[in-house]
Amino acid sequence: MQNILITGCSSGIGLQTALTLKDNGYKVYASARNDEDIKNLKSLGFTTLKIDVTKKVDIQNALYSIIHEDKTLDAVFNNAGYGQPGALEDVSVEVLKEQFETNVFGLHELTIQTMKIFRAQGYGKLIQHSSVLGIISLKFRGAYNASKYAIEGLSDTLRQEIMGSNISLSVINTGPVTSKFRENALGKFVKNIDIKSSFFKSVYEKDLQKRLENDKDTTPFNLPASSVANVVLKIMKSQKPRGRYYVTKATYIMGFLKRTLPTGLLDKILNKM
Repeated sequence: MQNILITGCSSGIGLQTALTLKDNGYKVYASARNDEDIKNLKSLGFTTLKIDVTKKVDIQNALYSIIHEDKTLDAVFNNAGYGQPGALEDVSVEVLKEQFETNVFGLHELTIQTMKIFRAQGYGKLIQHSSVLGIISLKFRGAYNASKYAIEGLSDTLRQEIMGSNISLSVINTGPVTSKFRENALGKFVKNIDIKSSFFKSVYEKDLQKRLENDKDTTPFNLPASSVANVVLKIMKSQKPRGRYYVTKATYIMGFLKRTLPTGLLDKILNKM
């Protein structure tokens, strides 16, 4: 039985992916940061690990537990992450660092620790969860955009460095997918952005905050979390996984526009979104 470690399984894409793989006969190590989420995952029958990806010791302990129990690790899905909304001029360096601590540095720490295991055993599959916002950028999402662009750079480099080995690296560029992403982003927005003092105060109050508070996702091309879970399942079943997978029509459209349009024209189109 192949095994896989998945980070960020408290809800949404991480949880759905864990359920899908478990139902298809894979041993899933489902991880989360909070005790309540760990309790819920256990009730669903998962082998659970408590991992806050910003804590190196959590990652080391988790990987030690997996190797101690199974001797090998077949795959890792680096899924944990969140979005920090707000215009870039309203995002402090401290808040930007916080965004990168989870989305980039946490992902990288798990990646390099996993690579030690993969190199020693001679095989393994790394699955990095990026976004359509690792391909194009949207206003008021600068911190998140930057974190996903960083994942793209790290992944494109590592994929070249593992060529010739039995280690694969796949990036998933996910578009609009139903999850608690917007709910979590609203919390970060209210906590970290000084709305009243911002140049964009009226925009925040009339548009951005209302969209984040809306519990009905009306985003075009929106898909359920299972759309990502099925891609991870495809990677697990593949002898030679592709280096990149797009999820949702929005990602395909934006990828095409990025490749074909002049920068100025692309900016004008994206600015209307």
